[in-house]
Amino acid sequence: MTDYHGHIIDGREVDSLDGRRFASVDPWTREPWAEAALGDPADAAVAVAAARRAFDEGPWPRMGYAERGRILHRLADLLEERQAEIRLADTRDMGKPVTQSGHDVQRAAANFRFFADHARLSTGQLLPMDSGHHAYTRFEPSGVTAAIAPWNFPLMLESWKIAPALAWGNTVVLKPAEDTPVSATLLARLALEAGMPPGVLNVVHGFGPDSVGQALTEDPRVDRITFTGESATGRVIAGAAAANLTPVSLELGGKGANIVFADAELDNAVHWSVEAIFRNAGQVCLAGSRLFVQRAVYDEFLSRFVKKAEALVAGDPSDPATELGPLASETHFAKVSSYVTDVGEGTILTGGLGEGWAVRPTVIVGLEPSARHCREEIFGPVVVVRPFDTEEEAVALANGTPYGLNAMLFTENVNRAHRVSAALRAGTVWLNCFFIRDLRAPFGGVGDSGIGREGGDFGREFFTEPKAVVMQISRDQPASR
Repeated sequence: MTDYHGHIIDGREVDSLDGRRFASVDPWTREPWAEAALGDPADAAVAVAAARRAFDEGPWPRMGYAERGRILHRLADLLEERQAEIRLADTRDMGKPVTQSGHDVQRAAANFRFFADHARLSTGQLLPMDSGHHAYTRFEPSGVTAAIAPWNFPLMLESWKIAPALAWGNTVVLKPAEDTPVSATLLARLALEAGMPPGVLNVVHGFGPDSVGQALTEDPRVDRITFTGESATGRVIAGAAAANLTPVSLELGGKGANIVFADAELDNAVHWSVEAIFRNAGQVCLAGSRLFVQRAVYDEFLSRFVKKAEALVAGDPSDPATELGPLASETHFAKVSSYVTDVGEGTILTGGLGEGWAVRPTVIVGLEPSARHCREEIFGPVVVVRPFDTEEEAVALANGTPYGLNAMLFTENVNRAHRVSAALRAGTVWLNCFFIRDLRAPFGGVGDSGIGREGGDFGREFFTEPKAVVMQISRDQPASR
């Protein structure tokens, strides 16, 4: 275990103030493979001070959009040039198959490029007024952003948070998940290499409660908090932020519904349904973990679905042929395996526990919507399949959850597609596909799936302080009456 990754604070890679470190465990070997600095509230305070100083006194918020954009594009270039090292870091940290980690690096680079260009090309409003006045809008950077990222898509979701914040001129303190620290340090090193000024992007490793995460959410010097993770943690963060009236963007848990109608193109529906629950070993907040299939095609669809699930290649995530790796940690494996070893009244058609911390693609039938498998976010390769008869029944089943992050539906009937999409209580609805993104579109959830939206102009609204400027353009006064 020779790989060490420190905090990045004020343009330098540093140890924790007390010198402590912690190990990152490879979920495939179940052995430590790297170390990271173990931060605490004192380290978080130093990082926030650096970000505050860089925002209040430094050049970053005062640069033009084009100049900031050049640095962000250079960072994207470096991510692609170092892709082999970065994708392996995420694979070893959390067990994601290396081909999927490579896709995440590409997505991260695309995020930096998109938001750099979006900020430069965005337009405000011109608001002509009566009585010799005129108004227009400006979008000023909000200040210091605390970004708290999850472990399931480490680099990609870190970039989703920090790219728009940086593009609009903010400074950032990033706390990566403690299970996946390495790629965050690699990213911050590359940001400095790309020419980002000291203090603009800071990374502090550590834990949540009574540690770095809690300190960041309670610090009054922080102007924005963006968090992706569990709904219970989101509630705690919202409470901490409320004390300082700090705006929050919370992308929380999900229990995605996947609806397959009888008129769907079944090969396409099977392909995307497998992707929706088994990609990244089901460790996806958007996972289609509740699968509803219209009764007329239920048996045929289920036969094809199970066959395709069983054909997935499981094994060493560093092997490019692997499609399904282990779960990210021993703790998470224990959680997910509890849903596999006890299915109540249900029946497992295929799947079960695998080698080490792995769970095989598991398909369960025969459970009622009230079963915990249908209500709780499992966050693993476990799907519950249930037949339905009518469109109204499908919508009611899909909406029968406190979560509302996303949903999918498969149909060749365009009227039904629009009708059901409108009826589903979800922040994103995918029609005949899954996981396809347009970065201009809003992303977020309703209910227990979160607060707010990011992406495109929605991210601009969160990471800036919109300002109205009203000016007099004529001194002619109307005649008094």
